[in-house]
Amino acid sequence: MVWDDSPSHVCRGGDKRALTFCCPPVKPCPILYALEDAKITPQEYVEIKEDFGKRTRLGHGEGTCFGSLVWCCKPSKPCPLRDMVMRRIDMATEEYLELKKELSEELVGKTESSVEEKVKGLSEAFNVPEEEALQTLQECGNDLKMAMKLLRMKNLEQ
Repeated sequence: MVWDDSPSHVCRGGDKRALTFCCPPVKPCPILYALEDAKITPQEYVEIKEDFGKRTRLGHGEGTCFGSLVWCCKPSKPCPLRDMVMRRIDMATEEYLELKKELSEELVGKTESSVEEKVKGLSEAFNVPEEEALQTLQECGNDLKMAMKLLRMKNLEQ
């Protein structure tokens, strides 16, 4: 996949990079905390996404919830409206994710944690050797949240 360590949605605990998959901040939800973490005001967030939409094919989206693919969620979340638009404009999932990754970098910069940082954090948090933390992270496709769940389950079994 193009963005193999893409974060979970913000509303599902994803980090601030997942702002690329969020709706406009029109109601109280976890997006407000992610914006605060990214040091972006709600207005700046809207402006960045709208500008990105004007410059890329993510600006298409007539028929989606907010009229543009810049506001649409991850392809892993079923959405017939997003998928219909992507089919209509002949956009593959790979292109969609590549553009979403670029948008994420515009929103928050290239702030992805390195594998080393993730491994060290998992090792310390769950009191496991770094080798075990690395193996678990790799088994989970570099999804930190999933690796945490797996290590938590292993700890409960002991």
